[in-house]
Amino acid sequence: MTTLTLTEIAARLGELETQGDIQLQGVAALDTATPGHISFVASSKHAARAKASHAGALVLPTTLADQVDRPALIAANPLATFARITALFHPEPALQSGIHPSAVIDATAQIDSSCEIGPQVYIGADCVIGANTRIGAGCVIGTECQIGANTLLHPHVTLYAHTSIGAHCILHSGCVLGSDGFGNALEAGRWVKIPQIGRVIVGDDCEIGANTCIDRGALEDTVIGHGVKLDNLIHIAHNCQIGDDTAMAACVGIAGSTQIGQRCQIGGAAMIVGHIEISDDVMVSAGTFIAKSLSKPGAYTSVMPQQPHPDWIKNAAHLRHLHAMHERIKSLEKELVELKIGVIS
Repeated sequence: MTTLTLTEIAARLGELETQGDIQLQGVAALDTATPGHISFVASSKHAARAKASHAGALVLPTTLADQVDRPALIAANPLATFARITALFHPEPALQSGIHPSAVIDATAQIDSSCEIGPQVYIGADCVIGANTRIGAGCVIGTECQIGANTLLHPHVTLYAHTSIGAHCILHSGCVLGSDGFGNALEAGRWVKIPQIGRVIVGDDCEIGANTCIDRGALEDTVIGHGVKLDNLIHIAHNCQIGDDTAMAACVGIAGSTQIGQRCQIGGAAMIVGHIEISDDVMVSAGTFIAKSLSKPGAYTSVMPQQPHPDWIKNAAHLRHLHAMHERIKSLEKELVELKIGVIS
């Protein structure tokens, strides 16, 4: 068990204002914390929960620095500070350099001696794998792939040929990068497969969730920028470009050749059509359907929220007649204008 004082935590994380000191054995949520835990308060609206918590210490925003009487760290961003504290108490297991005897590695692959290669891993010809990278059991890495330093592949990740992954990335189990994009040409009622000859390129400091799939480009590359965070079960189609520091929640689907800007936030199960552009700093609500380009930053939402089923039936029926109602209103407005003109004249 790791034990740290509040002062030691502040010293490891840099310049943080400290109120008091205490020995701590771990982290916990406000409602379940004990005196041996440190917890965090995101904003002033949780002040009552903070005062009622049994946590031995808290990470507080500056607005609560004088309102909670117990040992605390004062942080501009309590959640980010708490994330770093959690990493102090729960560090990654030490890297076990070496290659498991059951791994199958092509003789032309270049693997740094500091890497950890797990059991039943396959690494193809002319791959290059950087220092301190960990590749979990059962991963498959195709020909001419590149993986940067300090990257972690959890078990059963698949990289098709020519895929490039940056440094300090995390790829979770079951994700597939570089599979063919969905490209077919219709000829005489039959589909002709269009070869997909581009690559997938992933920048540094990215995280890709379990069972997420990113397709290789048809002619150009599919590019995921630096700092991108992708949740589980996301699909990014061929030729897409995702800007730096964009984050997407689970089950997002993005059709081909879409360009998404930097620092965007895409809510769960959002659907985005192909061949459009989305500006930097766009926030898309969960379940939203984006059917055209978004040129301005801001929040975008579609789809009606839930309602009792009988009400939904009635409203859906009205929606089917929306265009006819619009035309009727225009006609009535025209008649009103004509009546007013007649009265005035």
